[in-house]
Amino acid sequence: MTHTQKTTLPNNLHVLTDTSSVLNQFIAEMRDTNTQKDRMRFRRNMERTGEIFAYEISKTLPHTNEDINTPLGIATTALPKNNLVLATILRAGIPLHQGFLNYFDKAENAFIAAYRKYGKDYKFTIQLEYITAPHITGKTLILMDPMLATGESMHLTYRALTEKGQPQHTHIVAPIASKYGVDYIRKNLPQKEITLWVGAIDEELTTKAYIVPGLGDAGDLAYGEKIST
Repeated sequence: MTHTQKTTLPNNLHVLTDTSSVLNQFIAEMRDTNTQKDRMRFRRNMERTGEIFAYEISKTLPHTNEDINTPLGIATTALPKNNLVLATILRAGIPLHQGFLNYFDKAENAFIAAYRKYGKDYKFTIQLEYITAPHITGKTLILMDPMLATGESMHLTYRALTEKGQPQHTHIVAPIASKYGVDYIRKNLPQKEITLWVGAIDEELTTKAYIVPGLGDAGDLAYGEKIST
């Protein structure tokens, strides 16, 4: 099946698989139950996915013209301003973060520990237990997580980070998102201050807040199953 019709999206929402590219292969392999058995390949595919997002986002960043001295003359080149903070929700986001860092190697970095604390009937609250971050005021913040399910983790993380400072603009990144999560982020975060980048949008979010078809637990697939808490 080929994509022949594109849906008109808001200016601050980008769905990368709406345009066929090698990203489709990486996401397909991350979803595939057979390929998922190879943890190293899963991590590398997530990292390569981060590299593709980084390249696409780089096109939107502020650039300045600089003169570069070559052995034979001067080349004027538009170079991106080094004013980035890469922020990742642990632990699943580490390979995705590395993909961004491969391209934005001069960026500053922030890390957030967040998890679902379950109660009865699979009801849960999002717990934020640890944040380490540089100053973000006036900088471009790229906030990433492999999965955007309900959107609550991303919302709370954004709010926690912006309590420490106000970025010039924020790019929110999720390779796999639910339609519910996308709608939640667009409803609850300031639209003029964020741009949402997703790889693919899945229509279903179950009563247990699992994305379907999704890909499973990205953290477990990358690093092994964790003990339930």
